[in-house]
Amino acid sequence: MREFVTALLDGTPQAYHPALVEAARAAAQETAEPLALERAQDAAVRARVLRAFVAADLTDADLAGTTGYGYGDAAREGYERLLAELFGAERALARLSLVSGTHAIVATLAALVAPGERLLCATGRPYDTLCNAIVQDGASLVNREHIRYDEVALRAGGTVDLEALRAALAEPTRAVFVQRSRGYAPRPSLGIAECAQIVESVHAASPETLVLVDNCYGEFVEEREPTHVGADLCMGSLIKNPGGGLAPTGGYVAGRAELVEAVATRLYAPGLGDRLGPTLGLGRLFFQGLFQAPLIVREALRGLRFAAALFARLGYAVDPAPDAPRRDIIQGIRLRDGDELVAFARGLQRSMPINARFAPEPGPVPGYIDRVVMAGGSFVGGATLELSCDAPLRAPFDVYLQGGIMAEHTAFGAMAAAQALLERGC
Repeated sequence: MREFVTALLDGTPQAYHPALVEAARAAAQETAEPLALERAQDAAVRARVLRAFVAADLTDADLAGTTGYGYGDAAREGYERLLAELFGAERALARLSLVSGTHAIVATLAALVAPGERLLCATGRPYDTLCNAIVQDGASLVNREHIRYDEVALRAGGTVDLEALRAALAEPTRAVFVQRSRGYAPRPSLGIAECAQIVESVHAASPETLVLVDNCYGEFVEEREPTHVGADLCMGSLIKNPGGGLAPTGGYVAGRAELVEAVATRLYAPGLGDRLGPTLGLGRLFFQGLFQAPLIVREALRGLRFAAALFARLGYAVDPAPDAPRRDIIQGIRLRDGDELVAFARGLQRSMPINARFAPEPGPVPGYIDRVVMAGGSFVGGATLELSCDAPLRAPFDVYLQGGIMAEHTAFGAMAAAQALLERGC
C-alpha cells in the first residue's frame, strides 16, 4: 500500500490537498503490514477453500448448466455441495432466483416461522430493508403472515445483551434472528465468537428454538462461519463475499438439511423442493468466484483498514478502528452532516471504473426509510464486494464504505472521498 500511495501522490502532486497528502502517507505507513490476526485468519480461510475444492473432485462437466426447469443441473448440485462443505453445513441452497440477501432471509423466515409463532431478533432493530420486510410494510411478515415479532435491545456499547435474550426466551419462540453486520446502525458487527455465545445461550434456554443468522458481508472474513458454531441456518448474498467479484446474481441458505428443504419448498413448491433451478450456463462464474473469494475478501479488508486510518487522521470517528479486528467488509465513518455525506459519495464516485462521471444525489430507495445517498460503479449491479458506499441522510451521519476487490482501488476511492470533503473546507 505504501508504494501505491507514493505512486499516486507523486504522479499527481497538485491534485490532492496538502492535509490529505500528509494523512495518506501516514495511513499507508500505519497499515503497511497486515495484523497478525488477519494473517492467521487469511491462511486458515484459504486453506479451507483449497481443501474443499480438491475434495469436491470437480470436472469440466460440472461447470455446465441447464435451462428451463434445471433438473439435474450439475453446476447447481456441485456448487451447493461445495458451499455446504465450506460452511460446515448439512446442506445448502444457492440459487439465481434468490436475488439478494434480504430475499434469502425473508424467504427463510417465511418458510420456518408459521402464523402465530414468535420471531425474536437478538440484535435490536434490523437494518432498513429487513425491518421493512419483517415489521413495517403492509405486506411484511408481521402484517401478512401474522407472525409475532419481538426484539432484544442491544447494550449501550452495541453488544448483544445475552442475559436479556435468555430472559426473553421464557416465552415460546420459534426462531431467534441474528444480524451479523452493523447495517445502518452505529454498532459493532458480530464476529463468530459472539455468534457462538448467542447460539449457546439460545439453545441452553430453549433447545427447540432455531438460530437463524444473517451472514451478509461476513463470509470468509474469519476462520469459521455461523454454522460451524451451531447456528441452525445462515443466509446471504452471492454477489457479496462468496461471489468473489464474479457471481452475477444469487443468494444462499445453508445449515440443517430439513430446514434448507423447507426453505426450498417455500421458494418453489411442495414436492419440488430443491430439485429444480437452472444455472443458465453461469456455473463457471459461481465456482471461480467462490474459489477466489478469500483473496478478494482479504483485499477488501486491507483497503478498508487504510481508509479507516486515513479518515481517523483527518479527524473523523471510524468504526472499526484501523487496528481493530475485522468482522465484515464494512467500514463506518462518521461525518458531520448530510452535506458531507453527499460530498463523500460524489468523491468516491469519481474513482469508480464504471459511471465515474455521475454525481450521486440523495433520494428514496425501495426498502429504506430515509432518503439514501449511494456511490457505486460495479461490474455486477449492486455487488457490494466491489467498492461502494451508502448512507441514510439522518443523524449520526455515518457513511458505510464497503468492499473493494482490489485494496488499492479502495485506497484510491477513500482518497477521492477525502479530497471532496477537504475541497468543501471540512
